[in-house]
Amino acid sequence: MTTTEKKVPIFESLADNEAYLKEKIGIGTSFDLGIRKVYILKKEVHIYYCNGLCDTQYLIELLKQIVQINDRERQTAQAKQILENRLVHQQVSSVDNLNEAINKLLSGLIVILLEGETSGFIVDVRSYPGRQPQEPDTEKVVRGARDGYVENIIVNTALTRRRIRDERLRFEIIQVGERSKTDVCIAYIKDVADPGLVELVKKEIQQIKIDGLTMGDKTIEEFLVKQGYNPYPLVRYTERPDVAATHLLEGHVIIMVDTSPSVIITPTTFFHHVQHAEEYRQNPAVGTFVRWVRFLGILSSLFLLPLWVLFVLEPSLLPEKLSYIGPNKHTNIPVIVQIFIADFGIEFLRMAAIHTPTPLSTAMGLIAAVLIGQIAIDVGLFVPEVILYVSVAAIGSFATPSYELSIANKIARLVLALAVAVFKVPGLVIGTTVYLIWLVRIRSLNTPYLWPFIPFDPAAFLQILVRRSVAGTTVRPSIVHPQNQQKQPT
Repeated sequence: MTTTEKKVPIFESLADNEAYLKEKIGIGTSFDLGIRKVYILKKEVHIYYCNGLCDTQYLIELLKQIVQINDRERQTAQAKQILENRLVHQQVSSVDNLNEAINKLLSGLIVILLEGETSGFIVDVRSYPGRQPQEPDTEKVVRGARDGYVENIIVNTALTRRRIRDERLRFEIIQVGERSKTDVCIAYIKDVADPGLVELVKKEIQQIKIDGLTMGDKTIEEFLVKQGYNPYPLVRYTERPDVAATHLLEGHVIIMVDTSPSVIITPTTFFHHVQHAEEYRQNPAVGTFVRWVRFLGILSSLFLLPLWVLFVLEPSLLPEKLSYIGPNKHTNIPVIVQIFIADFGIEFLRMAAIHTPTPLSTAMGLIAAVLIGQIAIDVGLFVPEVILYVSVAAIGSFATPSYELSIANKIARLVLALAVAVFKVPGLVIGTTVYLIWLVRIRSLNTPYLWPFIPFDPAAFLQILVRRSVAGTTVRPSIVHPQNQQKQPT
């Protein structure tokens, strides 16, 4: 129940309860909201349900048990106790507030009211429509688990609980949205996570005032971190239960939102977004190699184009052996304009790939690569090197594990390239300096964004550069202020 809804006691008269529900939620008008009326021990019983959100087979079984009361019982004075005992389900609770009953009903639970009683029963027979857990498209691994989070918050908590069977793992649920009343779950390990962080996250979520969370976890993020127009991600998303479980064991707080297949990891730094589960599914040497290759891709997505533009404008900066770098023929269109056109063209292709049906995606790729790319070079719109370096930078963006980080890096790359085109060497130096200072000033839930680089933590920074074996990683990251520093019990 939201804080703005007042408590409305359940009436003894079922007719009054039915009238209130008809007025409040449209029973009899909305086809998916129904009521089943039966009589037990000479008393009327109303069972309210929501089609599509509750399991019909459970409901039928409950109805059988309730109707059979008339064949086996005669004590009408104890009708309520007898009814409660016949509700053959593990999750049965009492309710004495009609508004609370409405919230439960609209969440897929059934509400049972008995004539002459000022309290009823709530039975959790939810069965939300949705897909089965499957491997996320954006976080695939060569080896490892193939299950992933789905749009059902109950399934998501079960996938997490399956990996951490610790009695101190907590799932606290909060309803957010005056109209949507969306379930938001805060997950943490009680004796590991910083209590101050847990309270901060709960406080921020409880203070959210909005009609509904139509965009799910993204809406929660914007209220939680208040990043404004900062393009860099301040929380990390994952659809992999093993990744979420790893962060829980490190002391992070996980936020799950019903209807969202991804969960939010808080707090996070820049370097949380450049790691991938594949690194931990390989041995330390291979994982380190994969990580360095990924770092190289991320750096190329940021600085390759600005550096190339600088060498085009200032060929004297190049050593003699690298003098071949730069366009070999004259063009009427400035190089920086070509870069922007090509980069926006790649964005067009990415958007088209999302919206293009799968059978047509191959044809779209052929059109983009053969017709548009080659003909654009032939007619003189682009020089070949622009296509080369823009493509390498784009591949570096695709190699970035975090989709949000890759888009932010693309914006930073274009800004740096523009600064170089206008101011040349000072543009690169000053632009890079301002960029780093800006990242240093970012804080996510009071966490320095560039930790462990700034402020510098040698041991933690070494773990960023080198993928250590699990047996050699005995201390949790200090940035989350865990209550228990040791990962491996002594």
